[in-house]
Amino acid sequence: MEEAKRSYERAVYAGEIDGLVEAERGLDEVEADLVLARGRILHARFLDDRLEDPRELALFEQAAELYGMLGDAAGEAESVFWVGCFHQVVRSDHDRAVPLLEQSYELALRAGDRHTQAEALRHLGIADHAAGRLDAARQRLEESVRLRREIGLPAGVAANQVGLIYIAAAQGRRDDALSLADEAHALAESCGARRIMAQVEEARAQITASGHDHGA
Repeated sequence: MEEAKRSYERAVYAGEIDGLVEAERGLDEVEADLVLARGRILHARFLDDRLEDPRELALFEQAAELYGMLGDAAGEAESVFWVGCFHQVVRSDHDRAVPLLEQSYELALRAGDRHTQAEALRHLGIADHAAGRLDAARQRLEESVRLRREIGLPAGVAANQVGLIYIAAAQGRRDDALSLADEAHALAESCGARRIMAQVEEARAQITASGHDHGA
């Protein structure tokens, strides 16, 4: 912002317009970061109240367009991920979401962005799980876990393990599911991820109840 101000002053008072192009690019970068951040805030609100805000999708699409124009592959990968995430999580539309998540993953690979790779793999795994492709879902979630461990995101690891718990239970691997629950709960507790702890306990309760029903 300060550089844009200085470029304006040099252009107006000294007739030096060479810096205006770079100033505009800098403002585009700031705008892209800002609209992406606003979109994430709206998504967090949705996760709390489950009320769709029509601005969310528009913000993510605007960010993707700006990052693409700037040639910022990592920014574009993250923005495209959020567009896909919106369709999957907010509108429960896996058909719209999956191609976007795959595009995001490919962009993130080229940019070397492990964070967005992990996010895209997590949500592709969720789509596989919803479609009953349990082996594929497990593979993608485990790869996402590996990446999240590498970049130091313990809450994200625990969140992925919740999905792996349900997959293990669906595949008849009850002992694996309970072991994963123990690990995920401890990991979530260690970083204060209380929402993830509650999700782990819910999954554990379902597995335990299912085991009791089977025994009866």
